[in-house]
Amino acid sequence: MAVYSNLYIDQGADFSSIVTVEDVLGQLFDLTNYSARGQIRKTYSSSNSIDFSANIPNPQSGEILLELTSSQTREMKAGRYVYDVEIFTSNDTEVIRVVEGQIMVNPEVTR
Repeated sequence: MAVYSNLYIDQGADFSSIVTVEDVLGQLFDLTNYSARGQIRKTYSSSNSIDFSANIPNPQSGEILLELTSSQTREMKAGRYVYDVEIFTSNDTEVIRVVEGQIMVNPEVTR
């Protein structure tokens, strides 16, 4: 079962966050042979989505680096969104949702 975590993004600014994946015993999950992906949508049923850049720089650390560019966040209207992040094997035989939650995009003043 995925961990629930809310994120806060400043509209028009670069965004990055690290997700640390743990196993059921609370130990770091070795992400070797896994890739990561994540999406943001206005609602669960929205057809439009924004893809996170989701990288695993050091698989043994259990960390996934999520990033959005300032161009991506500038295009997001201020307000509430939903998101999730999955890890998966190269042939999608194993897909695990590791985190999900809501995102609050704070409006930009300086343009």
